[in-house]
Amino acid sequence: MKPKLMEQVRDTIRARNYSMRTEETYIYWILSFIRFHRMQHPNTMTEQHIRSYLGHLALQRHVAPATQKTALNAVVFLFKQVLQIDPGDFSDFHRASTASRKLPTVLTHEEVTALFRQLQGTPRLCAALMYGSGLRVMETVRLRVHDIDFDRLSVLVREGKGRKQRFTTLAPEICPLLTAQVNLVRSLYNLDAMRSDWDGVYLPYSLDKKYPNAPFELGWQYLFPTDNYSIDPRSGKKRRHHINTSTVQKAVKIAVRNAEIRKPATCHSLRHSFATHLLERGADIRTIQSQLGHTDVKTTEIYTHVINRGGHAVRSPLSDLKLGQ
Repeated sequence: MKPKLMEQVRDTIRARNYSMRTEETYIYWILSFIRFHRMQHPNTMTEQHIRSYLGHLALQRHVAPATQKTALNAVVFLFKQVLQIDPGDFSDFHRASTASRKLPTVLTHEEVTALFRQLQGTPRLCAALMYGSGLRVMETVRLRVHDIDFDRLSVLVREGKGRKQRFTTLAPEICPLLTAQVNLVRSLYNLDAMRSDWDGVYLPYSLDKKYPNAPFELGWQYLFPTDNYSIDPRSGKKRRHHINTSTVQKAVKIAVRNAEIRKPATCHSLRHSFATHLLERGADIRTIQSQLGHTDVKTTEIYTHVINRGGHAVRSPLSDLKLGQ
């Protein structure tokens, strides 16, 4: 007998080595699609069923364009990869309305300094990597011990957006803190190595099959591990995973409030600030593109708009008038 549909979906996703986050996202939207059509089995549906669902997302739920696209990708994956059915062409489907392009929130040097004064411990070190190396919060928590190159002052991002790898700069000022963090990881690693029920660290893309000893090596351990073990939902193995992104995000949110920063700043604002401040110092746009891992330089060029939108870049005509008090 064939396994149930959602089991097939999970097996197909895992066979392609998609991340756990992608698996959860696809499962969510596929279930949403099926529920919208009153639990009708997808192998009895047509292209029109998909179109009506996309229209529902745009017109009734008012989702963002990126969200609608994610839902479409999940449903197309279901039809193409799981059911082996051609879902049709959706180049002309009713897209969710696109809001005007939003400029990134960038902090001044003074605001960054005030923010760091409100942070401590692991969140502070993570924030230092996001601002000092232009990392996303997920890229930061996924770092491994040997991704930090102290000699060359560089950081290797292994699991960036779109599965892309890149090298980015490392500020020498945080090397002592990173050294202390590596020593902390080493202490946990030594404790783990003495346990018979420890199954090593998680490795993506079945690297643990190619390199069986790698999960038990210090270099592959997460740079920001959790205090406790957890059970891998896919393999059932007992592991020490990396900290949750929400741990860092919550700490930064509180720090923004305590620093009395009135901008809607988040962890990603530190990455935006990294790029903008590099540009202000005269860095080449292509260099910044490489540091951020952008595929298209047009994505990086938005930071030139941030610099030119006001402040010191434009002199107000009011300044030329001699107005009395």
